[in-house]
Amino acid sequence: MDVEYDVIVLGTGLKECILSGLLSVDRLKVLHMDRNDYYGGDSTSLNLNQLWKRFKGEETPPAHIGASRDYNVDMVPKFMMANGALVRVLIHTGVTKYMSFKAVDGSYVFNKGKIHKVPSTDMEALKSPLMGLFEKRRAGKFFLYLQDYKEDDRSTHKGYDLTKLTTKELISKYGLDDNTIDFIGHAVALHRDDSYLTEPAIDTVKRMKLYAESVARFQGGSPYIYPLYGLGELPQGFARLSAVYGGTYMLSKPECKVEFDSEGKVCGVTSEGETAKCKKVVCDPSYLPDKVKKVGKVFRAIAIMSHPIPNTAESHSVQIILPQKQLGRRSDMYVFCCSYSHNVASKGKFIAFVSAQAETDNPEKELRPGIDLLGTVDELFIDTYDRYEPSNDSSADNCFISTSYDATTHFESTVMDVLSLYTKITGKTVDLSVDLSAASAAEDDI
Repeated sequence: MDVEYDVIVLGTGLKECILSGLLSVDRLKVLHMDRNDYYGGDSTSLNLNQLWKRFKGEETPPAHIGASRDYNVDMVPKFMMANGALVRVLIHTGVTKYMSFKAVDGSYVFNKGKIHKVPSTDMEALKSPLMGLFEKRRAGKFFLYLQDYKEDDRSTHKGYDLTKLTTKELISKYGLDDNTIDFIGHAVALHRDDSYLTEPAIDTVKRMKLYAESVARFQGGSPYIYPLYGLGELPQGFARLSAVYGGTYMLSKPECKVEFDSEGKVCGVTSEGETAKCKKVVCDPSYLPDKVKKVGKVFRAIAIMSHPIPNTAESHSVQIILPQKQLGRRSDMYVFCCSYSHNVASKGKFIAFVSAQAETDNPEKELRPGIDLLGTVDELFIDTYDRYEPSNDSSADNCFISTSYDATTHFESTVMDVLSLYTKITGKTVDLSVDLSAASAAEDDI
């Protein structure tokens, strides 16, 4: 290993693999190592036998659930916004040619004890049972304002400066009630808590426009798409990309000790007695535990079922957001469901996940409001993990550490972390002004 690399990437989680791909496309010399013998790190996908081994030890899965190889169960389940940042990165890098996607059937919100389809246009708002007649008219006007709003065309701003006006002030100009604000902020703009209300409205408006444009993109019931065979395909797609551009991959490398010079800057990585030299290291928090701090915990329930989630119009794939206020929580809860139609389970089987930022020390009780929406479950597993974020100064030590995955069931926050790290590493921004039609749309295959 007497070669010097520009960057050594440790861990093959999705964030690390995207960065490895982006840096390789930039013609940097990249070595990518992982202590595991599989791709994906914390964001891996498990077959049925691996799932049982992880949660039930030596037990074997019951035969009626189906063949192990039919399952790809994501450990960090997330959908992609059809016009969102991850799809743009996939197109920018050409990884779309390694994968197939399918639209997600439904996007729902939990409100006053019931599940409702999320309206994203003025026409859907008029039909939604979430609002009374007069509120529908007000919401319709607000959606029309969003539809027409163009950041670089002041004639569409109606005199509002959204960089100064808070979200709460903008919404109050349309007289929307708290109930409407709740689903707009959490299920359309995808904010994780209510802090956005006191922040400039421009961010919320951009998020809502992204949601509506993503819904319109594939004319489906939701703004989301999801890979056939699950998210495990994503790290492997970016790994292939990196290899095409000369990146080197090494799995099953034990220890992976990061080495520093006398000034505290990274200078290499040692594994099995050999040291590879490098200028920079990119890794997940588990490789540099003394340079990260714990910022929370995620609780997740994983259910195998023989039916779609009730009250979601028989959707084979769906997201349900349970806003914090509806549950008396400090942050939202998320339900994610996919099935055999995305090739992640045996015929007739569905996989549902309920995720939340932990606010107690009792995961099953805390996740109960989401679990109760699922109906009868064949099997239920409870997963918990700590969340970490970097505490180091990357400009001083050249260590670029990703943040642990959050509880959200969409990729927007994940990709923002990746793009921020890319800029810190290279001093450049990724050009996301791509031709979105490069990810082709078909009813069953995108």
